[in-house]
Amino acid sequence: MVVGKKVIKETLLPSLQEDDDDYNDDEVHGQELLGGIGSRPPSRPRNIYSRGSVDNQTVIRARSQTLSLGERAEDDEDGGDEDEVAERGQACGAADGQHRDGVCFSPDEDYDTDLELEDEKEEYDRTGQSRYLQMCKMLNVVPASYFLRNLHKSDVNLVHHGLGPQGTMALAVPLVTNTSILKLNLRDNWMEGVGGVAVADMLKENCYITDIDLSENHICERGVKALSSMLLENTTLLSLKLSGNGLDERAVRHLAEALNKNQNLQHLDLSHNNLRETAGEILGTSLSENTGLKSLNVSWNCIRGKGAVSFARGLGANIFLRAVDLSYNGFGKEGAVALGEGLKENNTLEELNISINRIPPEGAIHLAVGLKVNKTIRILKMSRNPLQSAGCFAVLKAIESNPASAMEHLDFSDISVDQEFEDLFSAVKEMLPNLQVKHGGKICTVNQKTKS
Repeated sequence: MVVGKKVIKETLLPSLQEDDDDYNDDEVHGQELLGGIGSRPPSRPRNIYSRGSVDNQTVIRARSQTLSLGERAEDDEDGGDEDEVAERGQACGAADGQHRDGVCFSPDEDYDTDLELEDEKEEYDRTGQSRYLQMCKMLNVVPASYFLRNLHKSDVNLVHHGLGPQGTMALAVPLVTNTSILKLNLRDNWMEGVGGVAVADMLKENCYITDIDLSENHICERGVKALSSMLLENTTLLSLKLSGNGLDERAVRHLAEALNKNQNLQHLDLSHNNLRETAGEILGTSLSENTGLKSLNVSWNCIRGKGAVSFARGLGANIFLRAVDLSYNGFGKEGAVALGEGLKENNTLEELNISINRIPPEGAIHLAVGLKVNKTIRILKMSRNPLQSAGCFAVLKAIESNPASAMEHLDFSDISVDQEFEDLFSAVKEMLPNLQVKHGGKICTVNQKTKS
């Protein structure tokens, strides 16, 4: 039954091996299905939010069906039973009177040539549709009809399809050889660590996908560890989104190692995770050594204190980043001071979002020190910080003092300013006619109320 085993092996990904013993038997069984034959069935069916789960009978039935196909293929290759061949030869001989040793020879029929046999071969499946259907049958999951219809397109959006771990494993198999898909969105499919490992193994082989969104999939540390290993080998992936995956400092440690060596990834999204002070320190150190990222999003986390200071220092040492989103963290005064120092050194950053970071007026004044010498910042967003009009004035005054400033847009949304700020803005407008400033409105003084 060699052919039968070969049929199965050709449909599977390389491996989903994991050294940790902390993961349950169902996840181990899933990776063995993806990694090759010889895995043991799970101790109990998995009840998850997915397109299907694997049980003992399903796996046994899928294997037996595939093996039976292999047996028939072997019989065809061996020529079948000799008696059957002889009977066919006799029947053929009865028709034209010419047969020898059970084999029919007809003078009216042309012999098959190598060229004709080559034409009869099945065309190579570049989309991987047949492999996908085979894996869905083996894993007992319902094939995603949208995926089947769009395997030939360059942009595939599978948001909210409820693939689950098994559905993701089935999906990963055809993507190994698919040459059409360049951008893949798998947001919110609850793939968990098993699915994250499957996608990581696929990306080690696939050299066409440049943009992938794995946000809101609960891949946690296990999935990030596999993806980090993938980043050490993959040279084509440009954008990776890992928003909303519950990532903490342990997951970031794996990712930081990959960022230190990967020079191809340009866009990374780590927003809406659980990155705290230690994670900020790890990322700051990594940023100072990274030579590939052009944009980084770490908004909606809890980076503050020493983590904020370390991140700001790493940003100052980085010479490739163009856009950084730090909104909805807790940089405060201490982080703003470090950012001001970082902006003195950084000469590549063009867009910085530090909205909603609890930055007081004193923090804005220290940040302005960096803006006095910075020549590249074009967009600065500081909305919903307790800056008051004094903090906004300090930032605008620093821009006025910098003749080489490239500032085009200042966002002070929901922060009220006074008349002094308005007068300064009119003066700066003459120097930078394209400058746009957005704020929360002008403060109405008591004298103005009396006049009105």
